[in-house]
Amino acid sequence: MHNSSRETARNRGSVAVGPLTVPLVLVRFKMRLSLRYRLLVPLLLLLLGDIAATAWAAQSAARSADQKLAEQQWRIARTLTETASKYPLTEFVIEQVKGFSGAEFLLLQPGLPPLSTLPEKDISPPRDVPLATLSREGDEHRLGPPVIVAGQEYRCLRLPLKLRDPNAPGDLFIFYPESLRRTAMWDAARPPLVLGGIGGLIALGLAVAIGSRLVRRVRELEVRTRLIADGDFRPMPLPRTDDELKDLCHSVNDMARHLADLRDALQRAERLRVLGQFSGGLAHQLRNAVTGARLAVELFSTENPAADPEPVRVALRQLSRIESTLRQFLDLGKPPVGAKEPCELNALIDQAVQALKPQCHHAGTLLEWEAPAESIGITGDATQLSHLCNNIIGNAVDAAGASGVVRVQLATTAAGARITVTDTGPGPPAEIATKLFEPFVTGKEQGIGLGLAVAHQSALAHGGSIAWERHEGRTVFRVDFPI
Repeated sequence: MHNSSRETARNRGSVAVGPLTVPLVLVRFKMRLSLRYRLLVPLLLLLLGDIAATAWAAQSAARSADQKLAEQQWRIARTLTETASKYPLTEFVIEQVKGFSGAEFLLLQPGLPPLSTLPEKDISPPRDVPLATLSREGDEHRLGPPVIVAGQEYRCLRLPLKLRDPNAPGDLFIFYPESLRRTAMWDAARPPLVLGGIGGLIALGLAVAIGSRLVRRVRELEVRTRLIADGDFRPMPLPRTDDELKDLCHSVNDMARHLADLRDALQRAERLRVLGQFSGGLAHQLRNAVTGARLAVELFSTENPAADPEPVRVALRQLSRIESTLRQFLDLGKPPVGAKEPCELNALIDQAVQALKPQCHHAGTLLEWEAPAESIGITGDATQLSHLCNNIIGNAVDAAGASGVVRVQLATTAAGARITVTDTGPGPPAEIATKLFEPFVTGKEQGIGLGLAVAHQSALAHGGSIAWERHEGRTVFRVDFPI
C-alpha cells in the first residue's frame, strides 16, 4: 500500500516522505552557483590553508626565538655559577655580562652586599621564584616565570650560586626584559607573516582578476549567442589569448556564418516559392498578350508589303525579348528540362550581339565581339544557353551606359570553353556585390534582378560556373563550361 502511494506521488511530481508528500521540485532544487564563485571557492580554501601554514610558521619561528633566548640565558647562568666557585664575581663582571646578554642580574652572597645591574638598587629579590637546577646540554630550557620588578615585566631565572665556601651558598637572579623577549619573538615571526600575507593577498587578487576576466569573456559569449538568436550573424572579435575560449569563439563565429548561409538559402527559397506562385498566373497572361501582339505585327507586315520593314523587325525583336524574359521568369528555380544537344557558342553569342546592337546604337555604347577563328561547341540546352548569353551581355550593355565599351570574347581553356564579357561601367554597388547572382538582387533603378540569376542557374545546369571581378577599372564576367 505504501509502495503504491509513493509511486503515485512520484508520478504526480511529488515524493512521499513518511506520511508527508513533498513536491518533487523542492527535492530537485539546486542553488545556481556562478562560475566566478566556482573558481574562487577552491582558491579561497587554498588561501585559508596558506593562512594556517603562515600562522604555524610564524608561531614556530617565535617559539624557536624564545628557545634560543632561553638557551642563551642558561649558558650565561652556567658560566656565572661555574665561575663563582673559582673567582669572585664583581660588579664589573656582571655589568659586562649584561652588556652582551641584555639581561639584568642580581647576585646575593652571604655576608656581602647585593650586586645588581637593575636600575633601582634597593629592590628586594622575588623569593617566590623557585630555585632552578642547572640542566644538561641539549635539554629544553625556559626563561622562567614572569615577575614585576620596579614596574617592569621580566622573565626571572633563580639559580643556586656555588661559591668558594660551600657552607655559604648564594642566589643568582637573571631578569630578562619581557619587552626584549616579545621583540625577538616578533622579529622572528614577522618574515613568514609578511611573506605569507603578501603572497595570500597577491594570490587572492590574481584569482579575483582572472575569475572576473574569465567570467567577462563568458558573458561576452552569452551576449553574442543571444544576438545570434535574434538574427544578428556578424562575427564576434576573437580574443588575443590563445585558449579554449578562443576556440569557442571560433565555433560561435562558424555557427553564425552557417546560420547566415541557411537564412540566405531560406530567403532565396522563399523568394523562388513566391515567384513560382506569382508567375503561374501573371506570366502566362503576359505571354498570351505578347503572342497576340506578335501575330498582329506579323499580320500587318503581310498585309502591307510596301511598308518600311525596319520598324516591324524592331517591334518583333522587342516582343521576342519580352517573351524570352517571361520564359525565364517561368523557368527560374526549376531544373532545366530541355534536350541536351550540340550547341555552337559562337552562334549563340552572335545572336545575342545582333539582338543588342540596336540598343547599343541608340545608347551610344560600343559593343565589340571578337569571334574565334574556329567554332567552339558544348553539349547543352540551346534555349538555356541563349538566355545566359543574352543576360550576361545585356547586363554589361546596361552597366556600360552611354559612351561605354563592352567587349565579348570566346576562347578555349585547359578545362573547356570560356566566355568573357568586359564592360567599362562602375561595377555593382558594394552592398550587393556578394549576392549578385541571387534572384531579385539588382543595382539598376528599373531592374528586377532576374538576368544574372537566370545566367547563374543556366551555368550550373551545364556543369559550369560563373564569376565576376573588378580588374583595372572594368567589370569582368567569366562563364566557364566543360567541353
